[in-house]
Amino acid sequence: MKPYSVDLREKIVNAYERGGTSIRKVAVQFGVAKSYVQKLLQLQKTQGHLEPKKQGGTIKGKLDEYGSELAEMVKSHPDATLSEYCEYFGEKYNVWVCASVMCCALQKQKLTRKKRLYAVAKRKQKESKG
Repeated sequence: MKPYSVDLREKIVNAYERGGTSIRKVAVQFGVAKSYVQKLLQLQKTQGHLEPKKQGGTIKGKLDEYGSELAEMVKSHPDATLSEYCEYFGEKYNVWVCASVMCCALQKQKLTRKKRLYAVAKRKQKESKG
């Protein structure tokens, strides 16, 4: 959600500062929450401006710093399962994660992996035909 414009923020503060009205009435008049009007008044009082603060940011994953290590692990063990990757990574780097965290980290790095169960089933199928 985008922040309210500075123009709207100034109108809200000016409407309250003109007097003769309450915070609740100003909130209803402009269609915002009472707490938002209180926040704007506090912001004006403490910082002297009504500029919105920077929003958002990226959330760092637990394995984001280990890009090359993950790539090497997948390269050396292409048929391992997520659980095996988790165990290997925990033992080697002492960073223990669950399978979903490992899966997300591999997807962020665009690392694909061969699934062992599929490979084993296909191998058995070839052996029974031969």
